[in-house]
Order: sequence, then C-alpha cells, then structure tokens
Amino acid sequence: MNMTTNWNPKRDLELLQNRIHFLFGSPIGSFRPSTQPESTNEWTPLVDIAEDDKEFTIKADLPEVKKENVKVTLEDGSLCIAGERKQEKNGQQRFHRSERPYGSFERRFSLPESALADKMKAEFENGMLRVHIPKAEKKRPETMSIEIH
Repeated sequence: MNMTTNWNPKRDLELLQNRIHFLFGSPIGSFRPSTQPESTNEWTPLVDIAEDDKEFTIKADLPEVKKENVKVTLEDGSLCIAGERKQEKNGQQRFHRSERPYGSFERRFSLPESALADKMKAEFENGMLRVHIPKAEKKRPETMSIEIH
C-alpha cells in the first residue's frame, strides 16, 4: 500500500514553534501565553485574540462550562482566564471511549502596554467567553514651528 501525505510547511513550522515555546518559554510580544500546560492531559481551551482600532477582544471556547465556573482576573499586567469543566456523572453509564478532557484549566496572557485594563469587560454566552479590552488612544504629536536662525 502506497500512502502519501502533502507537506504543509506552515503547519509544520507552527508545530515546531509551539514545541519550542513549550520547552523554552513563551514567545516575545503582545498577548504571549504566560504559562503552558504541564502535561498533555490537561485541558487548554482554545482562544482567539483579535484587535481593531478601539479594542482587543479575547474569545475563549468553553463548551459545557457554566458561567459560575469561569473566573477572569488581572494581576500584574497578566490576564488570567480560569475555570473548570465538570464531567457528568451517571451511575448507570459506562464509557467505551472518553476523549473530551475535563477538569480545571487556566490560561494567562500578558497585556500590551496600550491596553486599558481598568476598563475591561467580559461576557459569557453559549459556551463562549468574550473579554473586551479597550485600547488607549494614541497621542498625536503636536505640530509646532521651529524658528530658523
């Protein structure tokens, strides 16, 4: 049987980059993860971070997590999203396969300097957490005339 796979350099580089970051620490730059999971069995919710002219938006997929089991905190310029997804327990149910992880999770992100942390807002609906972080307005340089001697 002859089996071929297509080489995807971007995917392979991203995998390599993730492994390097896991071994040697986080990348340098805005919204870098401050911590990595200690083992591959931990649940790490997927996160998207976007930016527009007015704010940064963090969206975290938290399916089957209740709002009361999610906590968003800010400490020393680091945003922390933590919580727990609990496994349903049914005494009569036997699992033949259980691939979805359960348990506690924590994601940390360093905020960029332009973030207005004191004006952050979070909303949680249908298993999606959205954290809105307004950006400071950029100061425009003053225009002034310089006398020529």
